Amino acid sequence: MNILFWVPYPVEGPSNRFRVSQYLPYLGLHGHQYRLRPFWNSRAYSVLYKKGRYIEKIVYFLCGIFNRFIDLFSIFKYNAIFIHREACPFGPPFFEWLVYKFKKQIIFDFDDAIFLQNVNPANSMCSFLKIPSKTKKIIKMSKSVIVANRFLEEYARRFNACVYLVPTPIDTEKFTMSKKDSGQIIIGWIGSPTTAPYLRIVFNVMQALSRNYSFVFKVIGAGEPVSIPGVKVENHSWCLEREVRDFQGIDIGIYPLADTLWAQGKAAFKAIQYMAVAVPVVASPVGMAREMIADNINGFMAGSEEEWIEKISRLIEDPELRKKIGLAGRKTVEEKFSVKVNLPRFLDAINLRAG
Repeated sequence: MNILFWVPYPVEGPSNRFRVSQYLPYLGLHGHQYRLRPFWNSRAYSVLYKKGRYIEKIVYFLCGIFNRFIDLFSIFKYNAIFIHREACPFGPPFFEWLVYKFKKQIIFDFDDAIFLQNVNPANSMCSFLKIPSKTKKIIKMSKSVIVANRFLEEYARRFNACVYLVPTPIDTEKFTMSKKDSGQIIIGWIGSPTTAPYLRIVFNVMQALSRNYSFVFKVIGAGEPVSIPGVKVENHSWCLEREVRDFQGIDIGIYPLADTLWAQGKAAFKAIQYMAVAVPVVASPVGMAREMIADNINGFMAGSEEEWIEKISRLIEDPELRKKIGLAGRKTVEEKFSVKVNLPRFLDAINLRAG
């Protein structure tokens, strides 16, 4: 079987890197052929979430459109077209409609509530070009649909009966446990410019904790520097080559979210990454995090500032508790969220299980 994978981002984009690219070597091992085609290239991705620079972004956008049309000229070679999130970031599902009219099987995968209006502030001028209703149309045109959690599954099943729930997996042979050096406690948040606004949920928490404990609040990938009066904050840019080490170098990982419909559709993948390297996580009880984290067993849930302070304080004071919760989190990931565990479901969804 030969599959064309249309994804939005290059390897730097975590969404398709973990939901698509991780599986591709397994397809090759089973004798299947594939081609991966991101809409944005690496240079485009480096400026995509930065404010302004619209001329560059327009040029890169036109390059992406051009490449999609190039793909259409060779579409006859493929048995199926796998579309992660959307073929084009703006406008109606034009390319998806063409594939459907060419009578090619569409396998549609999404891991966020992209059927809701949500635009990064850096690109707010383009918000009118986003058409959330296109998600429904793509689902209807698809042979099968893959989603990351139950919230998304409930939505997809309204328009297509063939829906597979496959959580975003992680390579547990790459994201491994690492012994941390003794020293100052590191409370860490690793995310992206799109999720950085959620950090405001814990600003008061960090200030309260800093009055009683000595720690560093390490922020990685926020895009803009984060500053909290009275708190020692280290800001770092995100780096693909350093990704695993960054997670391993944290003592306590935090995953704050606002309880919105958009957040309920998230795959809680940053929490999964903390847990994969045996870092205890404290998370907001929103969406998928409530399903995967058992409070005080494999992680902690914090629904108020008081709970954030109380649970992080316990982890700061008790290294054995950090170890216990971290190991339980690692076990959860190995049993439910590893690539090997989820590979059969993924192959089922694209009808390659028999291969």
